[in-house]
Amino acid sequence: MAAITGEFGLEAKMANSKISFEGVNKIYRAKKKQVVALQDIDLEILDNEFLCVVGPSGCGKSTLLRMLGGLEEISSGSIVLNDQSLVGPGADRGMVFQGYSLFPWLTVEENIAFGLKLSKKPKKEIKEIVDRYIQVIGLEKFRKSLPKELSGGMKQRVAIARSLANSPEILLMDEPFGALDPETKNNMQLLMREIWEVERPTILFITHDIEEAAFLGQRVVVMSAGPGEIKKTIPVYLPYQRNLQLKEAPEFITVKKEIDQIIHG
Repeated sequence: MAAITGEFGLEAKMANSKISFEGVNKIYRAKKKQVVALQDIDLEILDNEFLCVVGPSGCGKSTLLRMLGGLEEISSGSIVLNDQSLVGPGADRGMVFQGYSLFPWLTVEENIAFGLKLSKKPKKEIKEIVDRYIQVIGLEKFRKSLPKELSGGMKQRVAIARSLANSPEILLMDEPFGALDPETKNNMQLLMREIWEVERPTILFITHDIEEAAFLGQRVVVMSAGPGEIKKTIPVYLPYQRNLQLKEAPEFITVKKEIDQIIHG
């Protein structure tokens, strides 16, 4: 059991450990050379936690996420999920990348339903789930649209809904808003935070944007470059329910400055 310190330093309820990285290293070997991408990663992620990882390019943020997703093998150490050693991908982990990864020949509702059909859920249940998430992401008028008819922000909403529709315990997000314009990015951050407040999956969110990490996360892990190591983990003492006006608040600016100083110090 571990405690999270919540809004403005008030202690929140005790939470169970969901994921543990224990002495994890990742080494890439090519011919006679080797590159250490991640070194001695010890990290605990709590059940239902929104954890952001930030750091400079090349620090191994995405590698960390891909190892948890079962897409990259670790070189040494272990990753423990629900008290069991992690082996390969699993339906308990949904993934959202910067590229939208939608099927271009399927409509919005068909993209969201794709994984549900693979799991052979009843048609009535699939429709109920799809209807719910189309409403959550605010695309009721676009349910019959193809991806080519959507904006970048709309496509990313569909990608998030498709992952959530399969009820993953863990949502892995690799710089999902990195290619969006500033206004759309702000709106997607707000939507993601609102979805998490209701759905409460465990989220590992990778970003290079300090402001994004501070706004979304309950804690922010700051990584160093070459080889990637955890420099510090910062608890974010901000309200549970957040809005975009929070970004102008002194306490938010203080968090941003602390993260920035760690990265550039």
